[in-house]
Amino acid sequence: MLLKEKKYYKWIVVALLWGVALLNYLDRQMLSTMRPSMQIDIAELQSATSFGHLMAVFLWIYGLMSPVSGIIADRLNRKWLIAGSLFVWSAVTLLMGVATSFNQLYGLRAVMGVSEALYIPAALSLIADYHSSKTRSLAVGIHMIGLYAGQAFGGFGATIAQAYSWQATFHAFGIAGICYAVVLILFLKEHRPAIEPASQIKTGTPPVSKTFKVLFSNLSFWILLLYFTVPSIPGWAVKNWLPTLFSDHLGMEMSAAGPRATITIAVSSLLGVLTGGLLSDRWVQKNLKGRVYISALGVLLTIPALLLLGYGRSLLPLTGAAFCFGFGFGMFDANNMPILCQLVAPKYRATAYGLMNMTSVLLGAWITDFLGKSVDAGHLRRDFALLSIIVLLALILQLTLLKPKTVDYRSGT
Repeated sequence: MLLKEKKYYKWIVVALLWGVALLNYLDRQMLSTMRPSMQIDIAELQSATSFGHLMAVFLWIYGLMSPVSGIIADRLNRKWLIAGSLFVWSAVTLLMGVATSFNQLYGLRAVMGVSEALYIPAALSLIADYHSSKTRSLAVGIHMIGLYAGQAFGGFGATIAQAYSWQATFHAFGIAGICYAVVLILFLKEHRPAIEPASQIKTGTPPVSKTFKVLFSNLSFWILLLYFTVPSIPGWAVKNWLPTLFSDHLGMEMSAAGPRATITIAVSSLLGVLTGGLLSDRWVQKNLKGRVYISALGVLLTIPALLLLGYGRSLLPLTGAAFCFGFGFGMFDANNMPILCQLVAPKYRATAYGLMNMTSVLLGAWITDFLGKSVDAGHLRRDFALLSIIVLLALILQLTLLKPKTVDYRSGT
């Protein structure tokens, strides 16, 4: 029996993609804590506004590429798309270690945005195709743990750069990703649902115009699009600026603040995705809105967390707020693709998630840029707290209007 045909292979897929997810976030995230080391060699990074621009360009490109990535993933072999994107962004990471100017870093971050954007829609749609509704949230949640692990290890970027150099840090992780791309080529296999046999994938793929027509004529997709986007705004704010908030307001060196902030978020998010995934997979078998309710509970937890992040004045409340935010966001994260699977047919899911990712990331780019100016103006605490208001509005909309009619939407032409 081929490896792909074994019952446990669907979990091997999750394990393989877990490693890619880790590198996906690690390579992008470690820059957020390495500014103190890098600004010695690249003077422009001494400005928080300039650093915000550097972080934001990745998100602008990543966001604009996400729908294109989804369209590609719905039509091409996702194994090669995933392995290729990993190889390219790892090569970019390697090259960042030899950059000598702000403009070179800026250009490389833009290329990284293109290559990393190709990954998430392809990976999540592949996991969704391998797993039924009984294990889908848990599988997606475990994959998300890889993202959080990458975020956590990215927090050690400053620590490693301080011990060796920021150049060596980029070199090491770039080489690791290139090697892992070879592992994917050897062991990762494509899989399409039974309703779309391999022999019909090419001829049965709908044109792009029809894909957009199907998605945008679906009111539930519009609601999910908004609901996915709004909580993601503080999500990006926390990912990119929490180390700075810890460092500035607790008087800590970035080499200590970075790991404390990112590990707290990563560990709590890990617990959140496991809790949210397990509860969601069980509840949805009894109540079609089970995933919606679990996701909403997670978003609800992020609201007081944002207020505490804004106005906490000591280590304990700030760490507690970060933990609460991570746990809630993990519950939310584990259920986005599974909820999408209740509303959209398999052949449109990667494109749909790409559109969701685009709106999320573009607003994430805006908030990253905005908070860079906020740091320089001394308003970071206040602006973190204000984010809780828009999250509450999105939560109310989701609970009121989002009403899945099936546990796994399979029709659609």
